[in-house]
Amino acid sequence: MFGRRDVVKEPKKDKEVGGTGKAWSLLSYDDVKIVDFKFTDLPGSMQHISIPAKRFTEDIFANGIGFDGSSIRGFAEIQESDMLLLPDPSTVFIDPIYKIPSVSFICDIHDPVTKERYWRDPRYIAQKAEEYLRASKIADAVYMGPEAEFFVFDSVRFDQNQHSGYYYIDSEEGIWNSGKDDMQNLGYRPRYKEGYFPTPPTDSLQDFRSAAILKMIDAGIDVEVHHHEVATGGQCEIGIRYQTLTKVADQLMLYKYILRNVAKEHNKTVTFMPKPLFQDNGTGMHVHISLAKGESNLFYNAEGYAQLSLLALSFIGGLLAHSPALLAFTSPTTNSYRRLVPGYEAPVNLVYSQRNRSAAIRIPIYSTSPKAKRIEYRPPDPSCNPYLAFAAILMAGVDGITRRIDPGEPMDVDIFELPAERAAKIKTVPGSLEQVLNELEADSDFLLKGGVFTKDLIETWIEYKRKRENDQIRLRPHPYEFYLYFDI
Repeated sequence: MFGRRDVVKEPKKDKEVGGTGKAWSLLSYDDVKIVDFKFTDLPGSMQHISIPAKRFTEDIFANGIGFDGSSIRGFAEIQESDMLLLPDPSTVFIDPIYKIPSVSFICDIHDPVTKERYWRDPRYIAQKAEEYLRASKIADAVYMGPEAEFFVFDSVRFDQNQHSGYYYIDSEEGIWNSGKDDMQNLGYRPRYKEGYFPTPPTDSLQDFRSAAILKMIDAGIDVEVHHHEVATGGQCEIGIRYQTLTKVADQLMLYKYILRNVAKEHNKTVTFMPKPLFQDNGTGMHVHISLAKGESNLFYNAEGYAQLSLLALSFIGGLLAHSPALLAFTSPTTNSYRRLVPGYEAPVNLVYSQRNRSAAIRIPIYSTSPKAKRIEYRPPDPSCNPYLAFAAILMAGVDGITRRIDPGEPMDVDIFELPAERAAKIKTVPGSLEQVLNELEADSDFLLKGGVFTKDLIETWIEYKRKRENDQIRLRPHPYEFYLYFDI
């Protein structure tokens, strides 16, 4: 029965509770045993709690199920720890991962005293961003299509303590295993930077990706394509169809959840770290974006540069102007800045261009259809919390539209081949997490408009990233420092 979405009956009005429409008859089949409630913490990891199906009642839609918010990263203090999860009925699906038949919901988080939405719930930020766009009358909807890459490894070991620190990863596909003599070595492996689109047997992960996308489809994700990516050692991508902001963030969270679990079933492991391998391509998450009003794509103009409208150019202007701060949400880890360096196809240059992958913003020209016109924002990576990242992207773009920010001239050349004098004039993304957090402190007003982000959330984000991540990396010796300095 996995993949059947008709487990949930159509909603019906409940006259006894004032016609709220919350009275659902969920468990249509006797073999559904568990109801699972999923949500996302502030850094961007999925959390869940489950109950027996027989305990699920219509009251849970109205009043939720309780949990300890003080035990969730970035949420409540201990003196205000009680929180409520209210399932969103539009997100229901039969969970394709669990062996025990289970219905899963994605949930919104509420305060149990005021019954209002919890201001640090990332999904709430995404929903407020969409409402802000509609209220602005600029557009009815924003569509986003993330291209989240990932690595599939066969082994990972790491440790850090007072007197040692290391990591060791391995992949049957890794070109570094071409000389290994302790196993049957058949020799088919992608060379460094040559992993893009080989057929099996060089692409050894075809069936793994196919198994993953079938489970994604069972969970309601609209999958478009899958393939091997550029790096050796098991880099892959699965493309999902664009959706509205909150919906695509929901689907990206499920995408990561399903991939990790399918990898485990295949005795493999998946990571979304932006740069797990030295001297090969990192893992990005290019985000395709367009705005719509009714049936019209507001980014299209047949006479514009790359068929872009003036509104689209202003949106680009906002992204480029705010990128140094924006990256605190879209590229939010210290490891993100191992990827965002010149070379390796890294989009470090704060310019826009059609076709050019060295620019932060690319305008795809595969199709001349008005409906297909979009921009591609390339700095983000999949270590981000998608609810916060996508909301921040939208807020930067809308600020560009309302202020009519000029993005400047397009850069339709290979920036990496420019003369040094000309290249030096091109702005680039900051080079560290510390720098983008500083930029966010100095440039956050665009996020606060309409109450979408709050000062509390931004301050919490900065404090968490500084103390829990940036400072912890900064304080620890690096293995390569022993190579450089041990005999100094």
